[in-house]
Amino acid sequence: MNTARRTLLVTGGAGFIGSNFVLYWLSRYPQDRVINLDGLTYAGNPENLAEVEHLPNYRFVHGNITDTETVRRIFTEEAVSHVVHFAAESHVDRSILQPDAFVRTNVLGTQCLLEEARRQGNLTKFVHVSTDEVYGTLGEAGLFTEATQLSPNSPYSASKAGSDLIARAYYETYGLPVVITRCSNNYGPYQYPEKLIPTIITRALQDQPVPVYGDGLHVRDWLYVEDHCSAIDCVLNNGNPGQVYNVGGGNERTNLDIVKQLLAELGKPESSIRYVTDRPGHDRRYAIDASKLRRELGWQPQCMLDQGLKRTLDWYAAHTKWWLKRAAVPAEGRNGGERP
Repeated sequence: MNTARRTLLVTGGAGFIGSNFVLYWLSRYPQDRVINLDGLTYAGNPENLAEVEHLPNYRFVHGNITDTETVRRIFTEEAVSHVVHFAAESHVDRSILQPDAFVRTNVLGTQCLLEEARRQGNLTKFVHVSTDEVYGTLGEAGLFTEATQLSPNSPYSASKAGSDLIARAYYETYGLPVVITRCSNNYGPYQYPEKLIPTIITRALQDQPVPVYGDGLHVRDWLYVEDHCSAIDCVLNNGNPGQVYNVGGGNERTNLDIVKQLLAELGKPESSIRYVTDRPGHDRRYAIDASKLRRELGWQPQCMLDQGLKRTLDWYAAHTKWWLKRAAVPAEGRNGGERP
């Protein structure tokens, strides 16, 4: 364990992956200080962090990553040594309806953070958390590697590809110690109910129809959120600046397979499945080659899909009040895994 005191600026730390990371980090590195910058948009929830909000080494700042004044004030007031950048607009369907919001937050917000980090001049590591969606779509065979050409197909993935390139440019031009991670679909506790797995669980628990896009045969590689957190831990501590690391769970399944498995776990009939019109530009298959992260940094996922789905199902069943309070979205808008 690293015993030197570090100060992490975590953006988007009240969201699904971000809040899991904050809880993970403070439990494993209690000597460190964490500053959580979050705009508390619809998917951000400070209740996720109730167990750490009282800690003297945790600070929450309500603000947007596009607000230069707020970002600069944090860097001025806090001796930030590391940045872990999760904050992003991340839902593909919303990006189709409001692409401007995604470009503004994901590209300009990332540039704002990078610029203030550069101005500080003594940052140890800037981990930019991205997504495998920047690679586009795969055929029936093959895997995304870090050398795969970027070929995004939605406004969301295009905005994330843009943020990746801005982050890379700050390393190449200014020498800022940037590392980029690209993850596959995340799932686990605290995931907003618009996403596929919590949609299935919460609707099935209420005996409601479960929506599935198209034929349901879109393939994703599923990554339990705590495994994602441990991968970022490896990258933050040992990742090489200027590098890209893919993070995948090694759990390829079709959306329909996931739906049927969860319905079976809950004892609900497959007749509750409702096929809805597919969304535009819906990538058919994602699959991650995470061998670089395993080979260079010794990381590998610990939670396989069956175990992770059971943990997730149990969490939602035990936290009914949490998800019933979350804002509802149209059923046909709920599909896919969580993206940074």
